[in-house]
Amino acid sequence: MKRLANYFLNGLLFMVPILVTLYVVYILFVKIDGLLKIPLPGIGIIPGVGFLATVIIITLTGFLVSNFLTKKLLLLFDRLMSRLPLVKLLYGSIKDLLNAFAGEKKSFNRPVLVKLGSDSSAHVLGFITCDSLGKFGLDEYISVYIPQSYNFAGQLLVFPRDQVRPLDTASADLMTFIVSGGVAGV
Repeated sequence: MKRLANYFLNGLLFMVPILVTLYVVYILFVKIDGLLKIPLPGIGIIPGVGFLATVIIITLTGFLVSNFLTKKLLLLFDRLMSRLPLVKLLYGSIKDLLNAFAGEKKSFNRPVLVKLGSDSSAHVLGFITCDSLGKFGLDEYISVYIPQSYNFAGQLLVFPRDQVRPLDTASADLMTFIVSGGVAGV
């Protein structure tokens, strides 16, 4: 009986991550596909056409943003969004978050090990986000983003420069390690 329970547990540990991932991918596909319900003449709505159209629109937008002629127009739109009182907070936050992971100004590309206190042996893993805090009168400090495990949140902490040690590892590997609670990526 114990062996059967062990097989069941092993099967559960194997299948649950796969099924949850497939379910989330399916839900995302359905939601994105539902954004653009494009009826084809004589055929009707075909599943996947809205998803394909969304991918094409995003790729076309990327092309236009990269193109010199349309870049200025889109930058003008960007400046407008950044100046509207309530919109600027939401738009700016989302833009900064996306740029931190995938933009030209990637912020989470310098993994570090931080000693929590000068007389402590406790450390945390994180990413340097700003080398100079001089504008706040903190010349000897740097900012480090500490992601939380099993969550897409974290804390921005400020440490003396001598308590921060750069790590020679890929940022993606460190992020996977932290977000998984130290279980994955080892």
